[in-house]
Amino acid sequence: MTGKNSKNDASSPSLSRRAFLERLGVSTAVAAATIHAPSARADDNSRRESGPPRENLDRSSTARAEERRNQAFQLRVRAANEEHAIPVPDQVNNGDEVLYPNRIGNFSKALPHNNIGEVDPAAYDSLLIAVTSGDPSDFAKIPLGGTVKLANPQGGLAFNLQGTDSGQLTIPPAPALASAERAGEMVEDYWMALTRDIPFSQYGNEPVTAAAITELNKLSDFTGPKDMVSGHVTPGTLFRGFTPGDMVGPYISQFLLQPVAFGAVSAALGALNVEQKYQTRRAGTDYLTDPTSWLGCQNGQGAFGQNMFSGTSYLKNGRDLASYDHVDFPNQAVLSATLWLLQHNARFNPGNPYLTSITNQGGGITFGNNRIIALLYEVSVLAAKAAFYQKWFVHRTLRPEAYGGLVHNTITGIAHYPLHRDVLNSQAVSRVFSRYGRYLLPHADPEGCPAHPSYPEQHSVNAGASVTVLKWFFDESFVIPNPRVAADDGQSLVPYTGSDAGEITVGGELNKLANNIALGRDFEAVHWRSDAVQGLVLGEAVAISVLRDQQSNFNEPFNGFTFTKFDGSTITV
Repeated sequence: MTGKNSKNDASSPSLSRRAFLERLGVSTAVAAATIHAPSARADDNSRRESGPPRENLDRSSTARAEERRNQAFQLRVRAANEEHAIPVPDQVNNGDEVLYPNRIGNFSKALPHNNIGEVDPAAYDSLLIAVTSGDPSDFAKIPLGGTVKLANPQGGLAFNLQGTDSGQLTIPPAPALASAERAGEMVEDYWMALTRDIPFSQYGNEPVTAAAITELNKLSDFTGPKDMVSGHVTPGTLFRGFTPGDMVGPYISQFLLQPVAFGAVSAALGALNVEQKYQTRRAGTDYLTDPTSWLGCQNGQGAFGQNMFSGTSYLKNGRDLASYDHVDFPNQAVLSATLWLLQHNARFNPGNPYLTSITNQGGGITFGNNRIIALLYEVSVLAAKAAFYQKWFVHRTLRPEAYGGLVHNTITGIAHYPLHRDVLNSQAVSRVFSRYGRYLLPHADPEGCPAHPSYPEQHSVNAGASVTVLKWFFDESFVIPNPRVAADDGQSLVPYTGSDAGEITVGGELNKLANNIALGRDFEAVHWRSDAVQGLVLGEAVAISVLRDQQSNFNEPFNGFTFTKFDGSTITV
């Protein structure tokens, strides 16, 4: 595998691996037992009587199978040794857990809290005991404050049998509680909540998004994208992602707008043809804006309210995107993108052997449709394990939901927390108070965030992994014909006529799709920008490691596929 930064081929900056080769002996024994298990049944004798004599049977395939068994073993050993050779990185968090004995900088949702939202110290200690020991019995002892269960903390301890182990991957420490960067991310989340109902096409053309742009440009430390010429946040960069192609074309990726056919390679008879209109939420309806519902949410105490719906719509604004992210099944958006690409004859990566050296065969299982769809879910599940390892066993970062309680308590004098002045003096926070009489972050969902730590974002990690697979498989330079955008009322798609319409490519729209899915969770008010950014990078590293492990598995001549990483560098795997 080669690339511009070859020392980081297997992972994005700051990412590496850990092995589990010690399990190989057990796995080999199990495999051997399986290979030698008897396959014939007693009643097979009657069938053999009418067949050829046993001494006439051709057993040449058995010899080939024996040879394959040895080859398979050597491939697995080689892959394990290569993963084992990758150094274990430092797993470092931001230090808030040690700095604040009351744990205000860390995730504690679903545990019991006091009347101002601070976690019970003994309950948090029980969580620390469990994540330190990894003992299932210790996890069973973690007390809950209500009926909401912790979301799969032991999932991060599951090993992988391909790709890099979760313990050998890392992401940088999350922004610290008191930092200007964390305050800047929170100000952005407040503005995303305030602008949920404004069509993307109107950004900068009306007063609320204009005010958001002005304040984001004044922050001490804002890490969102800025215009390359002016160096400022503009209507064209507001709430967008950081990857190549994100600033081109409409805010929403074509893969979340264009119709998709399920059940056929084209929109032919018998296919399920789907317009991407989704059930949307009622405008102006937000949640967790009062201390009672907010505190109940921290304790995991339902019953929670119901979302109010208002028909169907193409994705036209932040509320629609948040609604999509709230109910999508894993990889839904990327699966739709895959089907669209296949149905519209998007070019495969030029390195695909079936485009050049193999012209008299199809390659569905190894280099075609079957493999690509299966790979989406292979890498996604492995990436989720890596995400949950970082969430529970390294960072345990608080959610914006909890930080909003710190903002409210500090401004009202209920308590004093070391929050940066950028968020305490924010115009967005003042506007929220004018609307709701509280400084809490308005949520798109009545139950608030999931019951697992914030950093990194699972939606982002999954999208980063599966989108990487599509960029690996398809020709990123393929221009998407006839781009569209949702009308401001969301009831139709209209042609996109921007001057950059001819620059909307597969690679750019896949990057944009990943960021739409990731930042939609910020519109929902359940994540920070850094959760999204580092989640994409972590998912990408997992996918690259899996593709690298698989590259020697094929009979076809294969020299790897070259594609563009999220940071703009190229890599060949």
